[in-house]
Amino acid sequence: MEFKHIPVMLEACMDLMQVDGRAEGVFVDGTLGGGGHTGEILRRTRGRVVGIDRDWEALGAAGERLKEFGDRFLPIHGNYADVETLLDGAGIDKVDGMLMDLGVSSYQLDNPLRGFSFHQDAPLDMRMDQEAELTAEKVLNTYPLEELIRIISQYGEEKWAVRIAKFIVESRPLHTTMDLVRVIDAAVPAAERRKVSHPARRTFQAIRIEVNSELSLLEPALEAAVCRLKPGARLVVITFHSLEDRIVKRAFLRMQNPCTCPPKAPVCICGKKPLGRVITRKPVLPTPQECQDNQRAHSAKVRAFERA
Repeated sequence: MEFKHIPVMLEACMDLMQVDGRAEGVFVDGTLGGGGHTGEILRRTRGRVVGIDRDWEALGAAGERLKEFGDRFLPIHGNYADVETLLDGAGIDKVDGMLMDLGVSSYQLDNPLRGFSFHQDAPLDMRMDQEAELTAEKVLNTYPLEELIRIISQYGEEKWAVRIAKFIVESRPLHTTMDLVRVIDAAVPAAERRKVSHPARRTFQAIRIEVNSELSLLEPALEAAVCRLKPGARLVVITFHSLEDRIVKRAFLRMQNPCTCPPKAPVCICGKKPLGRVITRKPVLPTPQECQDNQRAHSAKVRAFERA
């Protein structure tokens, strides 16, 4: 299957990373995906881009798409949470900018074999890294009821989490995405199903987040990324749901003001110094035109942090 990728909020990201006018530099795309953002950085600069992704298919497709840039593009298989180790392995110390486009890629959603979509029947996989052991099928068929309730409620923000989890346990074993869709349809009352775009959306999101440890890895990954920036360089993050955005907002504010001293302390004694400053007081949102041109942009929010 071909990667068909329209990079989300491209101009906003390029502006926040201050890419234009850069003659040289080393940039990192921590979530390479289809390579749209990476390609734009390569076109606008004479620098290099390290593209990190856990999906071998993404790396292969991006490598083919960006082969015109030669060794200016360095694809690396791995997780953005391990950015420091991955950069060390590539012999790179500090970088001139970094981007993270969080969530599932358009290719992963559109490829029926990957099991991310609730519109097409497929094995319950949902792994971004196909070498990982944990799959959606394992989560749904082996996790205890209480853990399923927690995941669907917390990661999916689903008010019918208890009922959906009970129906999942009672319907085991589940093997395909349509198995799960049918269970959710049975669990969610008909009147409620008519109020949402698709009753399975939140549960699929929750299971995907659990399978790929998306939220648990995010906050430490942000600090690790900022620590590899040169002074004045920026980390730009695109989020697609409120859970991600809250984590990014909280992490950026903490790195801007890490002091843990009591508010009434006359002087700081904890010794923690700011790592930089938040550039985006409020998240940058897509324009109406972009939402019209790119369906995936509707829920996107962009935040940026500049290294001190």
